[in-house]
Amino acid sequence: MRAWIWRVGAAMAAMAVAMGAQAAPATVAPAASVPQARQPRAAAPSAAARPAASAPAPAAPRPTHTEGGALLPEPDSTIRGYAVPIGGALKADNEEVWQRIVQLAGGKGARFVVFGTASEDPEASAKQVVDLLQRRGAVAEALPVAPRFLWVDLNKVVRDPALIAKVKAAKGIFFTGGVQERIVDVLQPGGQSTPMLEAIWEVYRKGGVVAGTSAGAAIMSTIMFRDAPSVVNILKGRFVDGKQVDRGLGFVGPNLFVDQHFLKRGRFGRMIPLMMAKGYKIGLGVDENTAAIIRGDEIEVIGDRGCMIVDLTEARSDPSLGAFNVQGARLSYLEHGDRYHLRARSTTPSAPKLRGDLHDAESPNFRPYYTDDVFHLDMLGDSTISGAMSRLIDSVRKEVKGLAFDVLPRQGDPLAELGFLFRLYKGSDSLGWSTEEFGGEQFTVVNLYLDISPVRLPMPLYGGWTPPRAAAAPASAPSAPASSPP
Repeated sequence: MRAWIWRVGAAMAAMAVAMGAQAAPATVAPAASVPQARQPRAAAPSAAARPAASAPAPAAPRPTHTEGGALLPEPDSTIRGYAVPIGGALKADNEEVWQRIVQLAGGKGARFVVFGTASEDPEASAKQVVDLLQRRGAVAEALPVAPRFLWVDLNKVVRDPALIAKVKAAKGIFFTGGVQERIVDVLQPGGQSTPMLEAIWEVYRKGGVVAGTSAGAAIMSTIMFRDAPSVVNILKGRFVDGKQVDRGLGFVGPNLFVDQHFLKRGRFGRMIPLMMAKGYKIGLGVDENTAAIIRGDEIEVIGDRGCMIVDLTEARSDPSLGAFNVQGARLSYLEHGDRYHLRARSTTPSAPKLRGDLHDAESPNFRPYYTDDVFHLDMLGDSTISGAMSRLIDSVRKEVKGLAFDVLPRQGDPLAELGFLFRLYKGSDSLGWSTEEFGGEQFTVVNLYLDISPVRLPMPLYGGWTPPRAAAAPASAPSAPASSPP
């Protein structure tokens, strides 16, 4: 099936212009192929064992940002605390994340206040977090600040001197998951900060911890998704300020956009359009059961899965295409122990990764494992993008492609046939590190590039099978006369 540029009406063109869109021409997608199964391989020379010319020294890996790239403004030096967005689905036995939160707040005896504000059942959600923090040595208390508490006057509770005193006495703040707009609407109604929110900021500025999972992570940016539709609909430009998109509480500052459930739900597909619409250059996507510790210029990844850094500093798009498109978005995938430096836009892999294998297509020692071509029919699938990045950095291939589209569009939808072609590809600065020290293979991948182009996908995508007409049989030779019986 040939993919061709899908031009939509003037409204979509205006949306693309408003988003500063610029980008890639559509390309023809190759036929889908079955991924090559990975088998155990003979150990490649470790990064430490290779000649110095082909591998970076652990203390100073090759810079992972483009020379001359714009730097972000200096972080707010008045904030001494830690912002800890957690991607959701945080497990009770994730010792690394729970213990680290308590440690950052001062260790055993650290005081926490827990807000179940976002939850459908705020009492149960907050109690669970209180119990988990106390198991790690903290002294935690839930505050009755939630719209679901119908007996609570929220206008009074966010100004209650006794509750505000409890916030100010804490070293850690924790927001549970649920509906993020509830947190913002309660603590910052109409965009106006309440005394309780000011108390939270005071704890944060003095060196405390502000942590949140799922909805509690979404509020970390100055702008957040409030009630977003599907990722494909965001790609189609279906988001409006005050409805799908709204203000957050801004704990990570104005220059970093944060999203959660990121790899599990393919949310890089919604992050990039919103970042372009709002002028963000750097985005942080935190996956489930994973946390990012943000302080000053540095992001550290801990937990079970990984985080993605989206860098649009040099990305561009083409408004003439009439639909969302981008060329040259830079993606990096970080896992446990990796660090990202915001101003330099560079990555420091964990020590186990630096002791492991280096994947550098520019090195004469590069020995890629994968050789087959792969096409993903759902680029927004569960962890598809991180899997594609790990595979590509260890492949002879230069790129991998995939699609995203609405499988069940609404009847009469004028954009039913609008889909998107994703092209993920290597640049001269693309690097990867991997290790098997923790059992399974883990990857760090930096500076892969992504183009997203609008394409037309005819609907319906499939129909009933009609077998090909059989070719006419050649005329048979006349049969021999039957012989007479003896």
